[in-house]
Amino acid sequence: MKSITNGKLTISVKEHGAELASLRSNGREYLWQADESFWKRHSPVLFPIVGALWNGEFRSEGNVYRMGQHGFARDMDFIPVSETDTELWYELASSAETLSRYPYGFRLKIGYRLEGDSVRVMWHVENPGQSELAFQIGAHPAFFWPLLTDAQIQAGVSAMTPALAQTDDRGYFRIESDIQELPLSVITEGGCVGAESSIGLDADGYLPLSLQTFSHDALIVENSHITKVILCRQDKTPYLSVEFTSPLVGLWSPPGKRAPFVCIEPWYGRTDSVGYSGAFEDKPWMQHLAPGGSFDACYTITVL
Repeated sequence: MKSITNGKLTISVKEHGAELASLRSNGREYLWQADESFWKRHSPVLFPIVGALWNGEFRSEGNVYRMGQHGFARDMDFIPVSETDTELWYELASSAETLSRYPYGFRLKIGYRLEGDSVRVMWHVENPGQSELAFQIGAHPAFFWPLLTDAQIQAGVSAMTPALAQTDDRGYFRIESDIQELPLSVITEGGCVGAESSIGLDADGYLPLSLQTFSHDALIVENSHITKVILCRQDKTPYLSVEFTSPLVGLWSPPGKRAPFVCIEPWYGRTDSVGYSGAFEDKPWMQHLAPGGSFDACYTITVL
C-alpha cells in the first residue's frame, strides 16, 4: 500500500482494486476502515458494471455471461504505473481471466491526485480491441458519520456503536441541484431497480439524514440532477463534499443497521431494471468506446 501527503491531506491506496484505503486530515480519518462487521471495503471502483445484473447474468452476441455485483475490478490486483509526491496511478488490463467473464478488451487506469484539501479520483478507460467496448464505471467511497469523534473512530466499531445508538439523527446532505424534489430510482428485487419515487429538499437544499433515510437501500438519482453533495454535521456545518459530473449518483448506508458510515457514489451506469433481458450493450447508461477510443472522468473529495 502506498501513501502520499501534501501537508494537508494524507491518502493511502491499495494495489488490490487500486482502492483508496485512507483519507486523513488533521489527525482525523475520514474514510471507513472496512470492518467486516458492516462492510469489508473502503472505496472500491465499480467496473465494468455498476450495481447488479438481473439474475446475475448478461447477454452479448448470443452468449450468456455471469458477473457479481459491481463487477470484478475491485477484486483484482492493479499494477502501479506512476508515482509522484502528490499523485498515484494504477492499471488493470483485460486478460484471459477477464475475457472469460466479460468479452471485451480494455485498459483501465485509476489515479489519485492531492490538490490542497481535496483528492481528485481519476478514471481512464481505453479500448485496445477491434470492436466497440461497452462498460460502466462508478465510485463507492464510504465516509465516517461526522457525529463520530476522532477518539471513537480510532478505537474502532466497539466505540462507535454506543455513540450511534444514542440518536437516529445523522446530520444532513446539502445537495446542489436545480430542483427541490429529486426523482429516485428504487431498488426492489434482486438488487435491481423496480420502481420510482422522489425525495424533497428544503429551500436551502438540505436533506435530513437518519436511520430511515436508507431503509429501502440506496437512493439513486439519475439524469445529472446532482453535481455536488456536501455531508454536514447535525448543526448543518459542512464536513466534506463530493463533486462530480457523472449522470448518476448513489447515496447509501446499509439498511437496517446502525452503520458508522455513509456513501456518496458518482456513477456512469447503474444496476439493471427488474426483469431486464436485453443485450449488455443496450443497458441504460451504458458507456461505449470505439476501437482505439478512450474515456476520462473524475470526481473530487474535499475535506471542509
